Amino acid sequence: MPIKIIHDSERFVKLTMLFIGIDDTDTLESRGTGHLAREIAAALAADCCVLGVTRHQLLVDPRVPCTKKNSCAAVVLDGDEPLDPMAILDRVRTLMMDDYQPGSDPGLCVAQGVPQAVMEFGRRVQRQLVAQEDARALAAAQAIPLVGLGGDEDGVIGALAAVGLAATGEDGRYVMVGRSRELSGLQPISAVLLAGIDAVQTPDGEPVTDGLVQADKLRPARRGGRPVAVVEWAGNCWRPLKLD
Repeated sequence: MPIKIIHDSERFVKLTMLFIGIDDTDTLESRGTGHLAREIAAALAADCCVLGVTRHQLLVDPRVPCTKKNSCAAVVLDGDEPLDPMAILDRVRTLMMDDYQPGSDPGLCVAQGVPQAVMEFGRRVQRQLVAQEDARALAAAQAIPLVGLGGDEDGVIGALAAVGLAATGEDGRYVMVGRSRELSGLQPISAVLLAGIDAVQTPDGEPVTDGLVQADKLRPARRGGRPVAVVEWAGNCWRPLKLD
């Protein structure tokens, strides 16, 4: 089922939003965490409102074991009524275990009404080394479900960070939102907006309303809790930037 497109300009970070964070679900030989997050989103879209899937960059440091670039992923849901975090966790846990990659160390976090302390934790994981015990202690203190699903379970660090970073509304980029992945070639601004992206703008925040956008692999940034395509002029069209 396709991801529902929502153009509500007020959908920044509401209490009804639910954030699913996953990390360390892959190996060098397997599909990536972002791919799994998109599959989870597609499965949940059957009966949940999926706002998108975002990628968040964590600390790049030789002391941090990672498959490629040490990123984590979040699936953002919304609804007219608060969703049940434990019910969602059980569903996602089943999906992840059905696709478990031997050698990976997956973690899963589900939260609604994300506290500031968890957002700050996400920022900290981007800047410095963090122990698994720190993630577990914070999640327990905030009554946020956080579970390891195999291996050494270090993925709980990135899973909690993904929830915190997505909840800020000001970090990462969408790897799935609306029908944006269906776009290709040069597309008018109107087509980009109709595909589920809320705005097109330059790096300094100037709105872009005219011209064509090179839409292959369009990955809008998560800014103001919305998908925003940040573009630069490339001579005859607007070229999208991939921002963290």
